[in-house]
Amino acid sequence: MAGEVAAAAAITSPVAEPDPTAAAFFDVDNTMMRGASIYHFARGLASRGLFTTKDLVRFALGQAVFRVRGNENPEHIAQAKETALAFVVGLKVDDIVRLGEEIYDEVMAERIWAGTRALAQSHLDAGQRVWLVTATPVELSRVIAQRLGLTGALGTVAETENGVYTGRLVGDLLHGPAKAEAVKALARREGLDLSRCTAYSDSANDLPLLQLVGHPCAINPDSELMEYSREHDWTVKDFRTGRKATMAGLPIAAAAGAVAGGIAAAIALRKHYRSA
Repeated sequence: MAGEVAAAAAITSPVAEPDPTAAAFFDVDNTMMRGASIYHFARGLASRGLFTTKDLVRFALGQAVFRVRGNENPEHIAQAKETALAFVVGLKVDDIVRLGEEIYDEVMAERIWAGTRALAQSHLDAGQRVWLVTATPVELSRVIAQRLGLTGALGTVAETENGVYTGRLVGDLLHGPAKAEAVKALARREGLDLSRCTAYSDSANDLPLLQLVGHPCAINPDSELMEYSREHDWTVKDFRTGRKATMAGLPIAAAAGAVAGGIAAAIALRKHYRSA
């Protein structure tokens, strides 16, 4: 009798009806997470002694250049490819996934924008699937998606041989127009109606993706995306505050931040190695 009474009094949350033709797509860096996920991951690897302080600084510089100018010059894109893969050459895929889980829990989880995560959850609650779409290596982007309870992730695919990274890409970086092409392919495979889908990003580099869907939304936008969003009456949400929001809208500030982060990490690591 007690069990029956308890069951009758239980408050249950209604299960959302599946909405199979609508979905949401989220960029990661500065949209879902403060800063660059691949840089936070690289710092985590460096703190474990998997590469040097000099490597980390060079990586930070490469990512900064790509962030500011990667959509303009093929040479910069090639440089970004090289720096994005240099730190995983020779490492096992299983090890990278395990380290990705550790580093996410240690340093990335606290950098997730609560407002963006709430938006993702609102799509899930509406019965829609939610994917991350990012230039970050797919193994790491999957870890982030799993930790956030999302459907999955589209990311840059690195070549492997016998479960070990070769340092080469399969295809290209998932950046700019490549994101839109990946989402088109996913939509065909999953039966999605892109006019019913939503996409979120902070960067004008992702305009091809944002223009692809029926419901584009700028999150913490850079200056170019902010201007475009206002001109086209797109939804804009900014989870930054005060001076941070102003500075983050300037490309030069993004570059300076990445470089400064690299230098700060390098100093910290140098102190660590000296004291070891």
